[in-house]
Amino acid sequence: MPKQKTHKGLAKRVKITATGKVKFHRSGAGHLMSSKNSKRKRRITGTSIMFETLARKVRLKLH
Repeated sequence: MPKQKTHKGLAKRVKITATGKVKFHRSGAGHLMSSKNSKRKRRITGTSIMFETLARKVRLKLH
C-alpha cells in the first residue's frame, strides 16, 4: 500500500508542537469586530491548543 499524502490545506493552517500538540488560529477575527465584545475578541486573538480528540484526527492527516 502506498504512503498516505499530507493534507496540504490542513498543513498550512495548523502546526504540531514538539510535544505533539496541535496549535491553530481561532476563527472569527476577520471582520465585523465592532459587534463583538472585548472578552470574545481577546479569546479570538493568538493561537490555541486543539482538543486531543480532534487533534488525533489532524495528526493522521498530516503524516
